[in-house]
Amino acid sequence: MEDGEQRVSQEDCSEDNLGIGILTLTNKRLAFDKTKARIMDFSKHMGDTILDIPLSDVTKTWKEGLLMKKICFTAKTSEGEKTFKFGVFNTKKWLKKIDQTINEFNN
Repeated sequence: MEDGEQRVSQEDCSEDNLGIGILTLTNKRLAFDKTKARIMDFSKHMGDTILDIPLSDVTKTWKEGLLMKKICFTAKTSEGEKTFKFGVFNTKKWLKKIDQTINEFNN
């Protein structure tokens, strides 16, 4: 993490296209780190950071789903705008934290 960056929320989750990993919200960015787990010895290892999006690049946030609830956001990337959908436990809490952190970042 950079100087002055603080973790707001972090959770193990799964993204529709990126797979299993850890979603992290800081006061400056949203990041997704890939993880590898082994059932035999119950170990989990951090992989590479696949997604690292500054909060200024997030254009839209919402939640969706009835049974499989997901927190979703659209962000500007080098390949154009992309949508990411993460399966987290409390989508309402995540949506509120992301929106609140973006508002604080912009002000």
